[in-house]
Amino acid sequence: MAHHFADSIPAHLLMWQRVREYAVPPSMIATARRAVGDWAGACAAARVDVDLDLRAVRDRHGTDLTTHLRADLRRLAPDLLRWHLPRIAPDGWLRPGLTISLARYRGSGGTPLQLVVRTPPAWADAGQRISLALFEEPGNGARGHLSHPHPHPHPHPHPHPDRRFRLDLHRHLWDSERSGELARRCGAGMAPSMALPDRSHAPARPGLPDRPAVHDPSWASASWAAEAELLLWAEGRPRGAFTVRLGARSRAVLELVAPDDSHAPTVRPLREALPPQEVAALPVLPEAAARVLPDLELLRAGLIATDRLHPLVAAALAASGSLAASGSVTASGPGPAAGPAARPGDPHRVECQGEVHRIALRDGALTAIDHDLAQLRREELLVALGGPALPCLRAIDEAHRNPEALPAVRERLGHGDVAGALAVVEGLLGHDAVLRDGPLREELESAAARRVDHGLFRSGLLDAHPRAGAVGGGDGGGAASDVRHAEAGHRPRIDRRTPPAIRSKRNSRARPRTGQTC
Repeated sequence: MAHHFADSIPAHLLMWQRVREYAVPPSMIATARRAVGDWAGACAAARVDVDLDLRAVRDRHGTDLTTHLRADLRRLAPDLLRWHLPRIAPDGWLRPGLTISLARYRGSGGTPLQLVVRTPPAWADAGQRISLALFEEPGNGARGHLSHPHPHPHPHPHPHPDRRFRLDLHRHLWDSERSGELARRCGAGMAPSMALPDRSHAPARPGLPDRPAVHDPSWASASWAAEAELLLWAEGRPRGAFTVRLGARSRAVLELVAPDDSHAPTVRPLREALPPQEVAALPVLPEAAARVLPDLELLRAGLIATDRLHPLVAAALAASGSLAASGSVTASGPGPAAGPAARPGDPHRVECQGEVHRIALRDGALTAIDHDLAQLRREELLVALGGPALPCLRAIDEAHRNPEALPAVRERLGHGDVAGALAVVEGLLGHDAVLRDGPLREELESAAARRVDHGLFRSGLLDAHPRAGAVGGGDGGGAASDVRHAEAGHRPRIDRRTPPAIRSKRNSRARPRTGQTC
């Protein structure tokens, strides 16, 4: 068995390992509902909110478009879509504030429409819920907008589909009937490490680095020519230039060329320099085409077992023979270690009073079973008066406040798997356990408070971070949120959800200590 050291594994693979373990639990994979055409039930199981009304779509855009839309919804695998959505480091949560195109339609009167999936902003991403909607593309000088069945829809920071994260050219990442194309489109049979095109002789471009990193195995550069051909064809360009985003300030400008239509096109660096404005207007190769499928990287590194893959992903890779070719491990090999599930009745052993005592679940609560009830009551009274506690009672108290499975509970709560997190807690402490003050209770209370913020965002009551003072609708929702947090004694920590203005004030050494403000 190959041994893996944490310092030798890329950080993004460790992130994807956690994502594959916790982000799409088995309870979200509603294969039976998809099989009978219950797309709405499958969306509910995968925590996907449907922000479209087929009757309203039919009345506004006609029967033909509604027929195509309904067919796509029946083919939609929302759990597979969640599996492949873009994520951010280090937690592996969904990239916030995105609108991603899934399919394009032509409505009545030639109005272009897109079926899109949206992720909430970072401050309202509790539960990691996503939503489906229709986006009407701009026409006749009008700005594009989201079609919503409700008269007061919740605002979205970026309603326009993102060019970098588009899935309308990659239906195999969400369409259950085309998921078999995954192995061919992701380049599973190609070499695991490919080099990016060399730009050492390309002219310098303003604002761009001289050369990108050329030996990064996470780039699927071997399939860029085929993917760029699909991209340019969708944009109405048979050949031409396109860009690949390599980093926050790094972009490769490439060109798809071929001697004639009978030859396969190839990719080469653009020979002439373009102004930054023209570079920004070029088509962008989608992230799903630019990078290697994370599942393939995990399989090649031996960081995931085949039975931990999504069923449709595993079936597509197995049908092409990619699982054996990638050197993947089986279920008995080194998969992601989530820890064994706690079984009710499994005793914990503690050295107490010169003996080894057992702690196990009795009548729905964690109990020191080698002590009688009278002795336990006397010891609990002694602890209440400030006396020392028995080792058994200390172990029970520590299990309630800071259990060994707290990292797993925290990961599940972060990815929105509240039911899975509570199942772990009940398996450890029992269904009648009363949580005591400590990290475990703080995590559960924080997850509940953040779900309230998400509900306010969905209802349209808030369109910005509740601490930013921007209240959508002017009904004091932000002040109510502040009061609720103040009553709970909760001081929000500085993280990526905190607005920049508040973060700068909290981190400033010169911030005033009195009630006066500047």
